[in-house]
Amino acid sequence: MIDPVNPAESAAPTPYHQLGGAPTVWRIVEAFYRRVETDDILRPLYPEDLEPGRQKLAWFFEQWLGGPTSYSDRYGHPRLRRRHFPFVIDERAAGRWLRLMREAWTEAGVPRELQDPIFERLAVLARHMINAHDDVPREPLGDVYLD
Repeated sequence: MIDPVNPAESAAPTPYHQLGGAPTVWRIVEAFYRRVETDDILRPLYPEDLEPGRQKLAWFFEQWLGGPTSYSDRYGHPRLRRRHFPFVIDERAAGRWLRLMREAWTEAGVPRELQDPIFERLAVLARHMINAHDDVPREPLGDVYLD
């Protein structure tokens, strides 16, 4: 039950709060991008400058995990599949993304019991991004705001 006087104190903690908030999200993102920088499958899919993607991923994870809505405040609805159309993502790339992401969460110190339910959702998300065999628009959207 939510306490009407102190709703934040009585509400069930979100995954964002359970894993330690922004500092942990940033540790995850940094650990992930260190892996991407040297990965033979994923690195070619990313733009030369990785910094904007780092920031967007951190904001997305914060929001997706139940924290601040910084991503949507800046870019609107995530519409991740559409935003990823410019990148040809196949099954192998989706699998590698999941593997490197799992390694990053582990390195960041997120306990396995918190990771497992999150990775059930991330696996569905990664499969949803596969577009290599689809006839989709490949032009980059940039930082466009989507409703």
